Amino acid sequence: MEPEKHIVVIGAGFAGLNCARKLAKQDNVRITLIDRHNYNQFQPLLYQVAAGLLAPGNVSFSLRNILVRHANVEVKMAEIVSVDLTTRTAVTADGQTFQGDYLVLAAGSQPDFFAIPGAERYSFPLYSLHDAELLRSRILAVLEAADSNPSLIAKGALNFVIVGAGATGTEMAGTLGDLMHRVLKDEYPGLPLNEVRIILVEKGSAVLSAFSPKAQAYAVKMLAERGVEIRLHTTVKEVASGHVALSDETSIRTHTVIWAGGLKASGLSAKLENLTGKGGRLNIGTDLAVQGFPGVYGLGDFANISGKDGKPLPQLASVAEQSGKWCARNIAADIAGEPGTPFDYLDKGIMAMIGRNAAVAEVGEHHHELQGPIAFAMWIGVHAALLSTARARIEAFVEWAWDYFGKIKGDRVLNRFSQENIRWDDDEHTSEAVSPTAP
Repeated sequence: MEPEKHIVVIGAGFAGLNCARKLAKQDNVRITLIDRHNYNQFQPLLYQVAAGLLAPGNVSFSLRNILVRHANVEVKMAEIVSVDLTTRTAVTADGQTFQGDYLVLAAGSQPDFFAIPGAERYSFPLYSLHDAELLRSRILAVLEAADSNPSLIAKGALNFVIVGAGATGTEMAGTLGDLMHRVLKDEYPGLPLNEVRIILVEKGSAVLSAFSPKAQAYAVKMLAERGVEIRLHTTVKEVASGHVALSDETSIRTHTVIWAGGLKASGLSAKLENLTGKGGRLNIGTDLAVQGFPGVYGLGDFANISGKDGKPLPQLASVAEQSGKWCARNIAADIAGEPGTPFDYLDKGIMAMIGRNAAVAEVGEHHHELQGPIAFAMWIGVHAALLSTARARIEAFVEWAWDYFGKIKGDRVLNRFSQENIRWDDDEHTSEAVSPTAP
């Protein structure tokens, strides 16, 4: 009988989790899945948690529960701080080591603040469950403060600046517009929500740059209907506790800067500098393997993965999911003494939800275009199908149905008030809490 093979997978996002689940079906393998959290988070829906439309439990799932039926998968909650690719060894922050016959690097991504002064300290990124919960509390805190003291409106309490008009920024802007102008008017009858400003800042020439011009024009129209101001060809020069300075020489008073301006590979990539490329991501071969290091693979947002045309694929959940499953196939082939095959990404299209009944979708490899309620319904179906458990799919559908048909619009509980003691009169100081990006 062949000796048991040990596969160490770092990161339990879409890529790492799908790799581990598929490998778990193989005979005579043992898998160690390591992540700094004990849950998998569904990043495409984090903005809905920030808006209070979904609860954190709707987009986060216990890894141990997901993998409970796979006896050959061991879950470890730990932060990996270094790796030795030659020996396929990973080292944790507390000094533990994990060595495998195969090492899969799927450590994910982190916000890229591009060294803009104050951006990391004062803005609210939207790339983790922790980020989403902090942002939700900040949005509620400024609303409650303005409701109690209307003079704070002049100090930017109702101004929200969103940096980056990709899918995350555009979806957040549209949802925030719906929230302020449709959902909250009954909950805050004394608050002049007509004075809310939502400013979407984009350095490029279009919102949703990955989409067609027709979809971009539709998105601009839908955002305008929701009161969103769009500033194209504009960058952020500085973020402070009470304002954001832009490249057009304007300054906007605000205490809520939402950062959707870009991603780079997680901090682990700094230990692999000579093997990384754009965005600090790991350079890999077409078979997802790291060249020169047998048994080492890179996946998802941690790697620069190329499509059939040789161009880098975007950081999408579908790319991560498929690369994880493909990597598992190639590892299984290697164990069987067979060669791996080049990753063949199946492009199912792209989509973005701009607000209630408003979405754009480009479906299939040829990106057949859909807009409006049909695209909105498709968006709901696709995102529900991608959720990790049947229970999560049902709960998400129930929440969306309440939002669409009912009078109950999510759960906006300010449960982090101790972190929201904002110093309205001091633009040089942030809140008394930890910075928004602190773990």
